[in-house]
Amino acid sequence: MAKRKILTFDYGATSGRAILGEYENGKLTCTEIHRFQNNPVEITGHLYWDILRLFHELKQGLIKAAIAGHKDIDSIGIDTWGVDFALLDENGMLLANPFAYRDCLTDGELERVDKFLPLREIYDRTGIQLIKFNTLFQLTAIKDKYPDLLARTKKLIFIPDLLNYFLTGNMSCEFSIASTSSMYNLEKKDWDTELLEKLGIDPAILPPITGAGRVLGRLLPNLVEETGIDAEVCSVCGHDTGSAYLAIPMEQGESCACLSCGTWSLLGTELEAPVVSDAGFRYNYANEGGYDFTTRYLKNIMGLWIYGEVKREFERREGDVSYDVLNKEIMEAPAFKAFIDPDDELFMAPHRMVEKIKSYCEKTGQWVPQTRGEVMRVAQESLALKYRYAIDGLEEILGKKLDTMRVVGGGCNNVNLMEFTANALGRKVICGPIEATAIGNMTAQLLSLGEFKDRWEARKVIGESFEQIVYEPTDAATWADAYARFKAIIEK
Repeated sequence: MAKRKILTFDYGATSGRAILGEYENGKLTCTEIHRFQNNPVEITGHLYWDILRLFHELKQGLIKAAIAGHKDIDSIGIDTWGVDFALLDENGMLLANPFAYRDCLTDGELERVDKFLPLREIYDRTGIQLIKFNTLFQLTAIKDKYPDLLARTKKLIFIPDLLNYFLTGNMSCEFSIASTSSMYNLEKKDWDTELLEKLGIDPAILPPITGAGRVLGRLLPNLVEETGIDAEVCSVCGHDTGSAYLAIPMEQGESCACLSCGTWSLLGTELEAPVVSDAGFRYNYANEGGYDFTTRYLKNIMGLWIYGEVKREFERREGDVSYDVLNKEIMEAPAFKAFIDPDDELFMAPHRMVEKIKSYCEKTGQWVPQTRGEVMRVAQESLALKYRYAIDGLEEILGKKLDTMRVVGGGCNNVNLMEFTANALGRKVICGPIEATAIGNMTAQLLSLGEFKDRWEARKVIGESFEQIVYEPTDAATWADAYARFKAIIEK
């Protein structure tokens, strides 16, 4: 078998990487080529993505790959976070920098839209978790606050598709990223034009939806000259969670919960068809799109965002601190003294996260953490317990038991959190691969190149190529008592 080389660009909400994948003799390997920060920029009261800088970093990744002797790339794929987009004029030019989903643009937007169109109707049509920053609500907010911007818009293009457009000159819209928008109709399997028209959004600005695993075009000639790479650009699962779920090495028919654990924690399971129900609406579960037009039935949980913000805040005051030191301090802090709901809107925006945690504890009549280890322990225990809460809801909705939890992503490196999670769930937790998003991106490219017959064969190769670590519960009874207290706090 000839060696295949694929280049993956994985953009997260805080950083990005270019990773080289090499596939030969049934083994897949990953090598990081380039890493960079993704820092949204606040200007005149709004938070924007620095999209041109992000494209510059993409080109640096291509240049570094060429310099490292990898000009013979077979294909390139891009995945990013969900929901966010750019607006283009009739010439295909950017009208503005894209809003970042944590911006204040959509504050109060769910309540405002609900007065015109019941949120339950939107959920029933689209099956997507109702969160204020979903694409639909960003658009209604722009229409209300900046109508001239929307009036000048000829095309809306999601972030991964925008970067593909910059590379090839071809516009597209991949299924998994479209499904995050609250604008995709589950029954029609296409844009919900009726919904958009009811809210005053012109459906004509949306490009046709296509699946992952197709060639979008080759790099533009000027980019070939600049970077030294001449390769095809492949449509992968443009939403990073779609790519991550494709890399979960589960077996066909396995009954497991899945967790993509990073800045966000995306907890759910893979289904062949969407589920829309009263229980799903109550627990606010989402039907997001995956490879082969499968459904990722999941809930977005705030994830390691809070932990990372707390770490950054302490470092600004006290200097750099290693994860090893922080984890030691967490384990030395008292257990189960207080809890937060990681998904409380209080924790959505950046900055002052320590103050917010203390404020939440005080407001709910709990012990208030003071030291670095105490604050971090409250955050991590609460996240593990929120996973239990989400799985309880998932099992109720599906009417079946999920025997294990499979975890992929950077959170696998957090041993404390994984041990906490096994105990909070009272079940086995299987961790790995860590670089799941990049691996899933590579997998879609390899599927498009004909290297695997289907996603199940690909997952078998992934399981044989990358390490997995198993955590068993060791103190489930104590954690069950803590869960009862946690549940009482967040359901008040």
